[in-house]
Amino acid sequence: MSILGMIGKAALGLAATAFLTSQVAQAEPLKYPVKVVTLVTHSSPGGGSDVFLREMTKHLGKYIDATFVVENVQGGSGAKAMARVAAAEPDGSTFYATTPTYIYTSLMSSPPSTFKDMQPLVNIFVDSEVIFTRTDGPFKSLEDVIEHARNERGKWGAANPASLERQAAEQLKVSAGVKPAIVTHEGGGDMMLNVLNGTLDIGIGEIQELRSQLDAGTITLLATFNPERIADKPDVPTVKELGYDVTLTKFRGLAGPKGLSDETAAIWDEAVKNLLADPDYNKAYTAEVLVPQLIGHNDYPAFINDFATKTENFLKSTGAVK
Repeated sequence: MSILGMIGKAALGLAATAFLTSQVAQAEPLKYPVKVVTLVTHSSPGGGSDVFLREMTKHLGKYIDATFVVENVQGGSGAKAMARVAAAEPDGSTFYATTPTYIYTSLMSSPPSTFKDMQPLVNIFVDSEVIFTRTDGPFKSLEDVIEHARNERGKWGAANPASLERQAAEQLKVSAGVKPAIVTHEGGGDMMLNVLNGTLDIGIGEIQELRSQLDAGTITLLATFNPERIADKPDVPTVKELGYDVTLTKFRGLAGPKGLSDETAAIWDEAVKNLLADPDYNKAYTAEVLVPQLIGHNDYPAFINDFATKTENFLKSTGAVK
């Protein structure tokens, strides 16, 4: 083929791609039964779920014909947020940002509403849990942190008392045979302040809530609880390869009040599938090291119940619950 022919073929390919892109961009958002949708999180502003919801809502309106509002309902390690959503009308207007926290809170305390009082809607991502410290601090590796904990106990930070981060810290503590104080907060933003000012040796959180501090170089990642190294952070070792047998990942999705119709839930299945394929959103969530894991409304309840059963068995084995 001549150079001109190759150029012509490439031009046709570009034109076709541009046409398809424009067709996607011009597609009408799915009709929805309400005009305003409130997405509730137990996270404080700047925390993982808050960042996840606010970034997602920038793109979601292209796929669902509604206006999206993020509402932070803090308190009780998610108990207040769960009660808020469980009591809402099941008309598609109110959803809760699901993470392992709402399972742990339900099992480890007696909140007025639990995960069983809500209807799992859709899972969207799995998220990496990482250990971080301030860059100008004394700790340059996880072993430095463990050694300090052996000699002087130390303080480790986690989000809500019933969060996966808290459980990650507790499991690492047992695996390493050390007894640092585990200091919990109402969200990742509050914890970050205490890592930066040196009150905490380390914090445990997700990359999306650490992005600005990572970009600024004020914090350093020491390890991840992922089963494998994070593809975007190949120099960050896993906790397990450093000799501590702890692996955890975090799910992120949505749940609503019980009684949500299959028709409304199906809209979310379709919208989230399209959302995850959106080039702009793909760029955003890839930068935050979020891994898509779409689980639709027919299968998400079983996923949640399975996670809850395994979590309850673990908590019973450690004596955390009876």
